[in-house]
Amino acid sequence: MIDMDDLSQQYLRLRQKRELLKERFLSEDGELEKAMAEIEAQLLDTLNEANSNSMSTNSAVIMRSVRRRYMPTNWDAVYKLIDKHKAYALLEKRVHNGNMKDFLEEHPDEYPAGLNVDSRYAVTVRRKNQGE
Repeated sequence: MIDMDDLSQQYLRLRQKRELLKERFLSEDGELEKAMAEIEAQLLDTLNEANSNSMSTNSAVIMRSVRRRYMPTNWDAVYKLIDKHKAYALLEKRVHNGNMKDFLEEHPDEYPAGLNVDSRYAVTVRRKNQGE
């Protein structure tokens, strides 16, 4: 017979250990990211001062580039543009799981062809309060 109490205790210990490891990793990684960002700023300043898009050193090639992100503030206008030009590739291909679930519950006859659903049972383990 499986000892559910023992398994749940093991599970909780493992989860706590993972949380501690993750916390330590995120802390150390944050420090490394900050140090790298400071160096990147110095490298970018040097490239800007030299009015150069790249420099070569003994150990690396340093390149300056423009990175763009597009962040709509008027989604209706973006949707109209996409619909007008049938430019659906401007959107990322993913479905909002919660909204799709709600939509299909409201419109069960509108199930789109080619929509796969991955359903599985999941286990949740919650630590009990000492008073319980």
